[in-house]
Amino acid sequence: MVAQLAIWPDLLSSSAGKLFIVESQGKQVVVSKLKVGLVGAGVFAGYHAQKAAQSDIAELVGVYDLSSEAAQTVIDKVGQGEVIADLDMLILASQAIVIATPAVTHSTIAARALRAGRHVLVEKPLALSAAEADALVSLAKAKNLVLQVGHQERLVFEAMGVVGAPETPSRIEAVRAAPPSPNGRCEDVSVIFDLMIHDIDLANAVFETQGEVASAEGRKAHTALVDEVHTEIRYPNGVAVLEASRCAKERKRTMKLEYPSGVVEIDFLAKTVRNETPFDIQLDVTDIIPDPLMAADEAFYSASLGQHPSPIPGEYGARAAALAEAVENAANHEA
Repeated sequence: MVAQLAIWPDLLSSSAGKLFIVESQGKQVVVSKLKVGLVGAGVFAGYHAQKAAQSDIAELVGVYDLSSEAAQTVIDKVGQGEVIADLDMLILASQAIVIATPAVTHSTIAARALRAGRHVLVEKPLALSAAEADALVSLAKAKNLVLQVGHQERLVFEAMGVVGAPETPSRIEAVRAAPPSPNGRCEDVSVIFDLMIHDIDLANAVFETQGEVASAEGRKAHTALVDEVHTEIRYPNGVAVLEASRCAKERKRTMKLEYPSGVVEIDFLAKTVRNETPFDIQLDVTDIIPDPLMAADEAFYSASLGQHPSPIPGEYGARAAALAEAVENAANHEA
């Protein structure tokens, strides 16, 4: 691995798309592209495949899925890589693994790749328990590997000016609601690990401290798991009141932040912001981060090549998973 890499703007014309030039310790060095393997062939996995295929510093070497036909569809769409029918063979052929499979499989697959010495990007949630998540973080640290989690909304909120604002809010209220999925998407986990975990992680990012679940109420609607939940999470410097539903009549996604200097109310679907504070909070950040998933994936590739630490490390995913587990336990007790 080349230390302190800085991507050079010009690629080698003779590279056949597999080499690029970097500067290391004042010298230009030719480095092979990061070989990325993708586990999963669903919709979101397809997005990750596109990012790898479009990258200047990575290449998609293969896709593994229980359905070889689905894997082939992803390969055909992006025009790069090949179907690899054995998970261990994919891991062996790759330097970094992207995991976009059902949430119940995340921890097992991530541990398998890390044990093999591969960098790992795993979609949220990192795991379904604090113990499993912490074990992954420890494993990555022990092997000096990059472990990144798919909480790329953090990057959007930083660009919006919410994360890193001059003041910390005393209270956050967030709602994420949607009707039942017509194809049962993500119903292998509760709405807490499906939808609410996004806002749990964002609250963690804003308060920058460890929170504790004060209360949670949940109900089951169309699955055997919690489909609707309301929780209050208390932090040393504030409180987050979060609601999530996947059995609502209509979609809703809002956030209210109460700062000492005023209130910010955001309606993400209506694309409106009411800002009483003097801070520059903006909803449209396409000029800053036009493609959040591409930005997150590129950051993972770059971190795996040794350029800089991941902006969304496993520790963030572990904190979110721990709180999600606590919310789920409390909600199941009340359901």
